Amino acid sequence: MNREEKAAQVKDLNEILSKAKFAVVADYSGLKVTEFEKLRRELRKNNAQIRVAKNTLLRRAVVSTDYEALTDHFSGTTAIAVSFEEPVGLAKAIAEFAKEYETFEIRTAGLDGTVLSADDVLALSKLPGKDELRAKLLGTMAAVPTGLVRVLNGVPQKLVYALQAIKDQKEN
Repeated sequence: MNREEKAAQVKDLNEILSKAKFAVVADYSGLKVTEFEKLRRELRKNNAQIRVAKNTLLRRAVVSTDYEALTDHFSGTTAIAVSFEEPVGLAKAIAEFAKEYETFEIRTAGLDGTVLSADDVLALSKLPGKDELRAKLLGTMAAVPTGLVRVLNGVPQKLVYALQAIKDQKEN
């Protein structure tokens, strides 16, 4: 790779990292190409991607981004996965892949300028996603008026039952 190609790759990586909301650094040594492509497909479903680059290029690419603190973890065979939306989707996909393929190792991650450990990424993967949280919130919001209607309906309903019982008692 000549100097221009390296500069173009650094610029491309810097643009990606500048837009990213969450980044995971992993060691992919020992993975087959087909396995790595499986991870790429899974990440695309979550509006995320994974890139492989030389460590020196990655160190230059993270300059002036929220992920500068990750440079200490760029050694060996390094892949960096980034998410452009919510971090939970990427964390779930990476954690599932790491569980399935033991040669894939999560080293660290970055979220809002904070460095996370591999255990933090696994904990993040166990959280519900944004869509699940929205569904729970809507369910809770819908349950409140429904409960109120049931309570308000209970008083007249009990009155009707009492009147019906008095009527039945007088008829007998």
